[in-house]
Amino acid sequence: MTAPEPPRPSGCPVAHGTGGPHGAGGPYGTGGPYGTGGPYGTGAPYGAPPGGGLPVGVPLTPLYGQAVADDPHGLYARLRERYGPVAPIELEPGVEAWLVLGYAELLELTRNEALFSKDSRQWRVPAEGRLAADSRLQPMTAWRPTLLNLDGAEHQRLRAAVSDTLAQIDHRQLRETTEAAANGLIDSWGPDGTADLIGQYARALPLLVSTQLVGLPTGSGPRMIELISHFVDSGPESVRAAGEFQNTLVELVRQRRTAPSADLTSWLLAHPAALTDEEAVHHLVVMMVAGNETCINWIGNTLRLLLTDRRFRATLTGGRLTVSDALEEVLWRDPPTQNFPGRWATGDTVLGGQYVNKGDMLVLGLAAANADPAAQGTSSAAQGSLGGNRAHLAWGAGRHVCPAQHPARIIVETAIETLLHRLPDLQLAVPAGELTWRPSPWSRALVALPVLYSAFTPPRPPAPERPAWTPPTTPAAPAPSPSDPSPSGSTPSDATSTARTPGSGQPARPSWWSSLAGWWSGR
Repeated sequence: MTAPEPPRPSGCPVAHGTGGPHGAGGPYGTGGPYGTGGPYGTGAPYGAPPGGGLPVGVPLTPLYGQAVADDPHGLYARLRERYGPVAPIELEPGVEAWLVLGYAELLELTRNEALFSKDSRQWRVPAEGRLAADSRLQPMTAWRPTLLNLDGAEHQRLRAAVSDTLAQIDHRQLRETTEAAANGLIDSWGPDGTADLIGQYARALPLLVSTQLVGLPTGSGPRMIELISHFVDSGPESVRAAGEFQNTLVELVRQRRTAPSADLTSWLLAHPAALTDEEAVHHLVVMMVAGNETCINWIGNTLRLLLTDRRFRATLTGGRLTVSDALEEVLWRDPPTQNFPGRWATGDTVLGGQYVNKGDMLVLGLAAANADPAAQGTSSAAQGSLGGNRAHLAWGAGRHVCPAQHPARIIVETAIETLLHRLPDLQLAVPAGELTWRPSPWSRALVALPVLYSAFTPPRPPAPERPAWTPPTTPAAPAPSPSDPSPSGSTPSDATSTARTPGSGQPARPSWWSSLAGWWSGR
């Protein structure tokens, strides 16, 4: 994509400095249609101060606070109506960026690595001294030597290390581990028939699994999720939390470098890409944050939809929609990551009708792009027929598409299936309109999801171990008749729900799950 010739597209309020291609003496500088005496100020396009910065007299839409928490879909629709597929926004006071709302434009952004780089060191806001050292944006935008911040061959080297490491996860074991953790949490709730499915389930479950996957001490789980929440929300504690989180992983890498084990950390260090300790730490941060935050929000948003949307729940419980289909619809409607930073323009260009200057930041509007009318018909969205469609952009696109989506899907699918099996009569404990969302510009996450239940089903018994297959001896056994039941590797669950009594249906599980689940429940 190349920058077009003048005239400059109308409606672009983001400022660009003088002295560049459109500065003093250029077609938009002094004496040009937008220079001295023009409607937008003096000496720079649209009244921008020299060197870049926010424009004079043109307010930018904040992508932070309650505005993005209360009604993000309405916010994206208004931005699209006013600006088109690429809209100017403010990430915090004095820090401007572009939000890419269009499906086609987001694909172009993620596929054109030469023009839109992942290297945040090209961002002109900190280069111009306009990003405070304690800015809440630092943890999510600071450059690190990871696959998230690199392009080209170096990105491919690091991505291969992460992808190959994740590929070593045994999916059957992951499902069993997740189900055991889920049952442990459910059994810890007690007999009163109330629970918060965010605090007592969605936020705890992925971390119970991931701490085991990476090899962290079991007791570190609650603290780790607290730290992750702080810096993903870009809150007041974000910088301090990011430092403590990283220090914990530094110590883990040091231990595994000398004493490898069967975990993600050891596999990452042993990969032929030969990651340094620093690279390994930063990639563990990526896997922990992306894996946990994505799973937490995906579980929570799916359960909210089940409890508040009668059509959605009826199609699922009636067998017309599988849990897998339900998860895809949530990725379309309320993806766990609604916006993601970012790309940085390597040169002056145009995207979606907006003029973008070198060094500008572009935010991937994943939820907005999914809702782009050009990507999905209004009727299909209204009828909820997106369940089996995986063309959404919840995982990103291009070379940087999320490499952890398959393990995440197993964890989330198992979490939903286990909960629905154990507590088939779940009901929302408050009016749907009283549910609140975390004020994060990046995550789409509920604060709490209180529920009531009065019946439960005991955990599924473990499948019996199958004997190793051996060739039949002669004479061969007669073939089974078509009416004979086929052997099955699993035991069907009891379809009868019974009133819950204290201590009933307790599964036999390792003390690891029991003790940590109790910790989460305050015991």
